[in-house]
Amino acid sequence: MEAPLITLLPLALLGYLSGSWLGALTVCRLAGVGDPRLAGSCNPGFSNVLRLHGRRLALATLLVDAAKGMPVLLLAILLGMPPWAQGLVGLAVLLGHSYPLWHRFRGGKAVASAFGVMLVLTPGVALVCAALWSLLAWRVRTAAVASLASAAMAPLASLWLAPDFVIVVIAFTLLVLGRHVLNIQRLGRGDEPHL
Repeated sequence: MEAPLITLLPLALLGYLSGSWLGALTVCRLAGVGDPRLAGSCNPGFSNVLRLHGRRLALATLLVDAAKGMPVLLLAILLGMPPWAQGLVGLAVLLGHSYPLWHRFRGGKAVASAFGVMLVLTPGVALVCAALWSLLAWRVRTAAVASLASAAMAPLASLWLAPDFVIVVIAFTLLVLGRHVLNIQRLGRGDEPHL
């Protein structure tokens, strides 16, 4: 029990630091376009970059946000940490993305980052959720609906495909749903922006 705790704290800190790298800001700066936090939905994430600047920059944002936590998660696995500890490192990545200290805690909604974390920890769950997200985004043309539905699906898929990670996947889901409160309100009013 002590060994995981000794390694958990530094890995969780590394997870938070890696998560706090907001891919949208880096991609938009490198492309010489405006800060996505100042236009559209003001969210530094895939969907807002897609609406503001197109598919190429949105895909680059998705890749950065999905991949940024993978090295620290792979290290947690290599160190033989139990699933609950790996999950806490993954949760730290999502918290870093959602509440980055150096951006005054104004981060993203953690959907792409959650996909990357789950791709390492629970690949089957990640792929099921990605398939559902893609289908709904294509059919409904609303990222929030796709994100909320795929987040809600994650614990159910985890029960089937990764039962050791059910509790941490529920924590991921609650964080993602909590980050979408404003989207839920806009959906209720019928003014949520489309992709």
